[in-house]
Amino acid sequence: MVWVLVLLSFIVLSGNGMISEGAASRPRYVDVGAIFSLGTLHGEVTNIAMKAAEEDVNSDPSFLGGSKLRIMTYDAKRNGFLTIMGALQFMETDAVAIIGPQTSIMAHVLSHLANELSVPMLSFTALDPSLSALQFPFFVQTAPSDLFLMRAIAEMISYYGWSEVVALYNDDDNSRNGITALGDELEGRRCKISYKAVLPLDVVITSPREIIDELVKIQGMESRVIIVNTFPRTGRMIFEEAQKLGMMEKGYVWIATTWLTSLLDSVNPLPSKNAESLRGVLTLRIHTPNSRKKKDFVARWNKLSNGTVGLNVYGLYAYDTVWIIARAVKTLLDSGANISFSSDPKLTSMTGGGSLNLGALSIFDQGSQFLDYIVNTNMTGLTGQIHFLPDRSMIQPSYDIINVVDDGFRQIGYWSNHSGLSILPPESLYNKPSNRSSSNQHLNNVTWPGGTSVTPRGWVFPNNGRRLRIGVPDRASFKEFVSRVDGSNKVQGYAIDVFEAAVKLISYPVPHEFVLFGDGLKNPNFNEFVNNVTTGVFDAVVGDIAIVTKRTRIVDFTQPYIESGLVVVAPVTKLNDTPWAFLRPFTPPMWAVTAAFFLIVGSVIWILEHRINDEFRGPPRKQIVTILWFSFSTMFFAHRENTVSTLGRAVLLIWLFVVLIITSSYTASLTSILTVQQLNSPIRGVDTLISSSGRVGFQVGSYAENYMIDELNIARSRLVPLGSPKEYAAALQNGTVAAIVDERPYIDLFLSEFCGFAIRGQEFTRSGWGFVSTFI
Repeated sequence: MVWVLVLLSFIVLSGNGMISEGAASRPRYVDVGAIFSLGTLHGEVTNIAMKAAEEDVNSDPSFLGGSKLRIMTYDAKRNGFLTIMGALQFMETDAVAIIGPQTSIMAHVLSHLANELSVPMLSFTALDPSLSALQFPFFVQTAPSDLFLMRAIAEMISYYGWSEVVALYNDDDNSRNGITALGDELEGRRCKISYKAVLPLDVVITSPREIIDELVKIQGMESRVIIVNTFPRTGRMIFEEAQKLGMMEKGYVWIATTWLTSLLDSVNPLPSKNAESLRGVLTLRIHTPNSRKKKDFVARWNKLSNGTVGLNVYGLYAYDTVWIIARAVKTLLDSGANISFSSDPKLTSMTGGGSLNLGALSIFDQGSQFLDYIVNTNMTGLTGQIHFLPDRSMIQPSYDIINVVDDGFRQIGYWSNHSGLSILPPESLYNKPSNRSSSNQHLNNVTWPGGTSVTPRGWVFPNNGRRLRIGVPDRASFKEFVSRVDGSNKVQGYAIDVFEAAVKLISYPVPHEFVLFGDGLKNPNFNEFVNNVTTGVFDAVVGDIAIVTKRTRIVDFTQPYIESGLVVVAPVTKLNDTPWAFLRPFTPPMWAVTAAFFLIVGSVIWILEHRINDEFRGPPRKQIVTILWFSFSTMFFAHRENTVSTLGRAVLLIWLFVVLIITSSYTASLTSILTVQQLNSPIRGVDTLISSSGRVGFQVGSYAENYMIDELNIARSRLVPLGSPKEYAAALQNGTVAAIVDERPYIDLFLSEFCGFAIRGQEFTRSGWGFVSTFI
């Protein structure tokens, strides 16, 4: 009997037993803990897949050199306390790694324990983006982080042109932090989450009452794009109640995260009431490339599960996670290291005589080395290539995009972090350069809720009675475009007329109110005015708002309703206000050429005629008068052809032709001068304005100021702010400014009232005026 007790004591103290192999001893079993709620969909699928992986690893005794991998599964029963107890139990039994936990909220808690005891913890379901490797070095996500899932959803929202969404989620770490990541991704795409509908934890929802309350709130809001980030149990309830409330009809957009594809894959076919409530929903599934290995495992699944549950993507990741651990164990053992554990001095000193035996928890001595082998994994599994980047994220994260339809579901495309949205499998694009341009983003047609194939607008006017707040500039000048009416809050002007005419063409009512911006004493700053749309002060703004690049980066503009562009206006003087204007066509060169021809023609005629023609003889003075007379009289056809020889007559005809050309040119120039007002100014356009040193005026609040400083490199010290057409005229007349730069519509209105000024040169920018919003 004593020997039996001694033998039993030896077995207990020796743990799993050791296998001698040369100088090193290998353990008979290498224990790995697994913490899942086996009664849940994920827990059921995961448990089957892990057992299959365990069998496959141990089917080849030589793989671990005679050792066997042993997966010890603990059922947490969806209870946080039991999850912690399971982890402590595995820490006491010297597990080299723990697969799990199933939820992110427990991952945050248990990762501190894993860090302290150097036991790697691997999870493919706790994918909270905030579980960073820096904070939790011993926690490894073996599936893509939800950061990439939210990036994919954000790009889908941007692709379809929606600007606001509603987020519906449980109040747990995974759902909440996922929505936070979605908000960050949307913000970078000029979109936003307009409302966050928070539900209780999935485990505590016992009735749909809380769900109905939130859905009713959402029903009265503007946005019709709803993101559901939850769990299968809560998700089913959400869509059942949404259908009862009429929220699965035309106009709504529902995007469910990966929980729905897990449900569709594992429970197929769905009960008819569930299937009907999901029609038109978009959802995503982590993409796993097709391979022979994956196909063979899918074929085995029905036998492994006895037909109780379908295989989903988390079953594939569970299988691969076991193999990641098995390969790391093999590498550790092959390196000659022993698997050993030692007590933690921090814990042994805390016993204090209490009943809590913290000293039983031990540190995995080779934990850091083992962790390195895990994160340096490079293998091909059921899910494709498995490799961790330096930040511990999975290589090449990608998703299938699924549309739920009447007869089940169909795939409409893919998203990958490499190339965005595509109808081609991501693996076919990895060898090509990344192209994220909007023209390269594609998805197949979608059947939306209500059976329509037309992409929903994504918003409606809310039922809560709130009118659109339309911002209007309270201008101090150029009030013809927009202005306050007689000190009241009413507005009028060309821009208001255009807006109201456009509203009348819309087939549904657009309740709105105009809200003035500015004090009416000076023109408001239009950049600040436009920014108020992005901050929610206004839903839209209407007025004389220039469409410029800087503004288009933060808001959306309508099509321009008037053409515009910057021009230069300067003082001018009229050149044809004297009685001698008829002489202006004769420039000095023209006078010189004409005089030269007189002398040349006269000289040629004299040379040809003075020997044979008596009229060209006599005293020199007489001969000079005759030469000039013949040249001048030819212009008026006053010569007598019989007074000169045939050769002289030919010369006179040539001279007559030249005279006709000169006369035509003169007539055209004189006509232009007399019919078109000729203006003179030292400023001929923007180029001379830039090169000059004169001061330049601009309208207060206009973008012209920044444009001249940033684009034309005109010193700020040269710029003079002006507030009205009268100030324009006064500044130009008294020389305060050499010119004014402003938009063409303002200048046209200014010139219609004040004379003595003109536009110099051409428009040097091309733009227009439009209305502003964030949902156009």
